[in-house]
Amino acid sequence: MTRSRSHFRCFPVTLVAATLLVCPVQVVSAQQVTADEPPFEQQLMRLSEIFGALHFLRPLCEESDSPSWRDQMEDFLDAETLDENRRRRFIERFNQGYRGFSVAYRTCTDAARLAMGQYMSEGETIIGDVTSRYGR
Repeated sequence: MTRSRSHFRCFPVTLVAATLLVCPVQVVSAQQVTADEPPFEQQLMRLSEIFGALHFLRPLCEESDSPSWRDQMEDFLDAETLDENRRRRFIERFNQGYRGFSVAYRTCTDAARLAMGQYMSEGETIIGDVTSRYGR
C-alpha cells in the first residue's frame, strides 16, 4: 500500500495541531515592573530565592551561619516590604529556592557544595549591584 506525498506532508501539521489541542501551551510573558514596584524588584525576588536555597544547603553541608538564612530573610522582609502581597511574593520565592534543593538532596554532595558557592556569589553580586545603583 502506497500513500501519496500530500498525505505525508499533511501528517506533521495534523500531528502538531492534535498535540496543541491535547497539551495546552503555556504562554510565558516577561514579568513587567508596575509603577509601584522598584526597578530592582526582580533582583530582590531572585535574592529571596537564593536565601531559601542557602537556608537548605548550608545546614545540609554542616555549615553554621548566625544569623540563619531564614533569619536574614526575615530581616530582609522587614526592611523591604510594607505591602502584604509583595511580602508573600518574596516568601514564595524563598520557599521555591528551599524546595528546589530539598527534593534533590538528602546529603551534602560536591554538586550541592558547588551550587552553594555559586548562590553565595550570585547573592553578593545582586546585593552589590542593588546597593551601588539604588542605595539610599
